[in-house]
Amino acid sequence: MSSRWLNEVKWDEQGLVPAIAQDAKTGEVLMFAWMNREALEKTAQLGQAVYWSRSRRKLWHKGEESGHFQKVVELRTDCDNDVILLKIEQVGGIACHTGRRSCFFNKLEDGHWKDVEPVLKDPKEIYK
Repeated sequence: MSSRWLNEVKWDEQGLVPAIAQDAKTGEVLMFAWMNREALEKTAQLGQAVYWSRSRRKLWHKGEESGHFQKVVELRTDCDNDVILLKIEQVGGIACHTGRRSCFFNKLEDGHWKDVEPVLKDPKEIYK
């Protein structure tokens, strides 16, 4: 596969693009992360999500420690080519490092953020 498509992505000044992981069946947004060119290329090659960890400054193959891989069903970009949408199948049903299905578990209620999603598995059990 030619990598010309990677040149069409609008990378920011750090060489990154925002990436949203969405459940391919339900449409639920599971997480947000960053990708650099290598991460996006590997994602397309492997059929599994690979992100760029800004804190660790390295590639992060989602599930490499937890076993909660993201099988990529489809890759899309938005109208400006500056956001990537990954339609995925979340292996094990847990996308968040907190042990929840989605990273978006905080809901604004009465001026406070409230956890509204259950922890499905204790992170201490996931990351040994």
